[in-house]
Amino acid sequence: MRIFALSDIHVDYDANAKWVENLSVVEYQDDLLILAGDLTDKPPLFEWCVRAFVKRFRKVVFVPGNHDLWVAREGRDKNSLQKFAEVCDVVEASGATMRTYRERGVAIHPLLGWYDYSFGEPSEELQAMWMDFRACRWPDGYGANEISLHFDALNRPIADARDETVITCSHFLPRIDLMPWYVSGSTRLLYPILGSSRLEAQLRRMNPGIHVYGHSHLNRNVTIDGVTYVNNAFGYPAETMIAAKALLAIHAC
Repeated sequence: MRIFALSDIHVDYDANAKWVENLSVVEYQDDLLILAGDLTDKPPLFEWCVRAFVKRFRKVVFVPGNHDLWVAREGRDKNSLQKFAEVCDVVEASGATMRTYRERGVAIHPLLGWYDYSFGEPSEELQAMWMDFRACRWPDGYGANEISLHFDALNRPIADARDETVITCSHFLPRIDLMPWYVSGSTRLLYPILGSSRLEAQLRRMNPGIHVYGHSHLNRNVTIDGVTYVNNAFGYPAETMIAAKALLAIHAC
């Protein structure tokens, strides 16, 4: 059994959806896929995408991204926590899971999260350009910190099992030093909305060997303090220099 990682598939783009459609329905039947968020904000397309991966893999472990919780295209009365509940229902009904999954001595644990500005305060420029500030709607009184705390409270530590290989996953970055030193100033502008240090604290309590994340669209494979952090974002069609556009095997058992 191989375990693959993928994030940020963005099937709103026809080329990305076609890639999913063209994946073999035979080759990965004994394999697992960690799907680390940002499929689409369109409910019918979201369900199609989850079911397409479920058809191709033995099991799909999913954690939602920010795009999956956008509600700008939907009724004005719907908020992003309601959209999250709908996403959970679709994932489970499709045969994927957002819960801890154990098989063959491996425990895969998805960690919900959001950004809380622990990586820096957003500038006026970022607040004007970042789509989440317009495409997401939250209940009254919910700012970035409250949203992060809400999802943080939904995560539950996995029971200690010393014979298991633990793999955690999140959409958002758990630490800002996962961004390489050479990124441009325009990319550094995005640091406040990339993730939360709360995720790092949670995953460290679970003692994983591997942590899979997404969101940055900048593929990485780096080991820090004993944990290997992997980002395998598919990305937008034009992002050919920073995204591999392929599945990545991260573990075999």
